[in-house]
Amino acid sequence: MTRLDGAMEPLLGVIAGVLLFCMMTLTFIDVALRYIFNAPLQGSFEITELMLVGLIFAALPLVSRREEHVVMDFLDRFLPLGIYRALRALEHIVSAAVMIGMGCLMWQKATKLGSYGDTTAVLKIGLAPFVYAIAVLIFITALIHVGLVFTRRRSAGRPRERNPRRGCGVMDPGKAAPHG
Repeated sequence: MTRLDGAMEPLLGVIAGVLLFCMMTLTFIDVALRYIFNAPLQGSFEITELMLVGLIFAALPLVSRREEHVVMDFLDRFLPLGIYRALRALEHIVSAAVMIGMGCLMWQKATKLGSYGDTTAVLKIGLAPFVYAIAVLIFITALIHVGLVFTRRRSAGRPRERNPRRGCGVMDPGKAAPHG
């Protein structure tokens, strides 16, 4: 996982950031042209859709690697540590299996799109390369989940400990794990 952190994580972060900036810029230009000159950019909606797909799937491996998915951890503090760790490993095994299945389906879909020559409606941009990229990013996410089966969470225990002064599931500032 260290090599992924060293090379893939910054690369995907830059790609996601550039796509987000380009989407924002394209939307601004399209709206400005639409309202000022009554001449919207031809096909801007299609480009925005393709960039959004790229953004989502470029960020998926990053979110998985950092374990920043939305979770329901309200029962974690009641589980013995061994059971918590076993459930966490099972979570990543199931996630990896689902990602592998999704990646295979996306690869098949990309192959079909390529053979049909499917394109966007207005700009006639081929869809197959985008779907192949999605499949590759999903496979990368699956590999990340496989690796996370064998690693411990940065906090080395449960994500949250009970703080009786503040209520259930609130992170105690004195026990907060350092980020970095």
